[in-house]
Amino acid sequence: MVPFFPASQVVNAVSPERAVEAVRDAFVAYAQGEWTMPPKVYVPAYPAGDFRAMPALGGGHALLKWVTSFPGNPARGLPTVTGLVLLSDASDGSLRAALDAGAVTALRTGAAAIVAAEELGRRDAQTAAVIGAGVNGRAAAKTFLARGRDVALWDVDDERARAAADEIGARVAGSRQEALAADLLVTVTPGHEILLKEGSLRPGQHVSLMGADGPGKAEIAVEELARVRVFCDDWEQASHNGELVHAVEPGALTRDDVTQLGDVLVGTAQGRESDEQVTAFDSTGLAIQDLAIALAAMERADALDLAVIDL
Repeated sequence: MVPFFPASQVVNAVSPERAVEAVRDAFVAYAQGEWTMPPKVYVPAYPAGDFRAMPALGGGHALLKWVTSFPGNPARGLPTVTGLVLLSDASDGSLRAALDAGAVTALRTGAAAIVAAEELGRRDAQTAAVIGAGVNGRAAAKTFLARGRDVALWDVDDERARAAADEIGARVAGSRQEALAADLLVTVTPGHEILLKEGSLRPGQHVSLMGADGPGKAEIAVEELARVRVFCDDWEQASHNGELVHAVEPGALTRDDVTQLGDVLVGTAQGRESDEQVTAFDSTGLAIQDLAIALAAMERADALDLAVIDL
């Protein structure tokens, strides 16, 4: 009998604060070679969306996430992200838990965005904003709030932005330009529109780019990415399926131009170099982050009223 964490119980099990701690630790474990992660496998079903298979090994466990990304689904009353996370014991292969993939994805996406913002943003950063009020955008805003920061939300759908802000206790930005000017900016859009054109980021600003996690997506212009200090979650993944691919393919950026966030966290690479420097974090979403959230959820399994499945 295997416990199943539906979306509501994933949220009950892992607070945004715990998610930040878990995801930060996962970056460190991966950078130190303690956790491993084979490449993410994309199964395209374009133009509608794609399926993704994401494995990871660490903390005495193995994980596989089978998850979708269908950006047009909300217009049809369906979630963009659906799927299942399977957690197994790495010592004997036994299945330990199954979790809702959408909830796990939202928690770790919000956590990764804020881990990057806190590590790479200016220490005196005052304002924070999230562009995109979907499930993952709300998760990022909730995580900012949990870390004690006031946060503004903006979305192309003003009604959605207001509903999300009311739900989580955030405020609505007066305009897209106001949101784009925040000291700590998180973008969580479908990636079909360039939000940040050349010259749009101001000195000292940080942006966590969370939306362009697959082929054909981009939130920032190549020219803008090339002029700022660039970080990523994982070079191999980001340079093939993230924002970076658009700059790497024409030679605007090379491996030497990009720093992995985990290397900054363990002290083998330098992060922000000055208050005036502009920093950008390209996130494609890592299976090690999903593993971190799944293990954090398991810490609370005995305290929750979980359904069990017989496999």
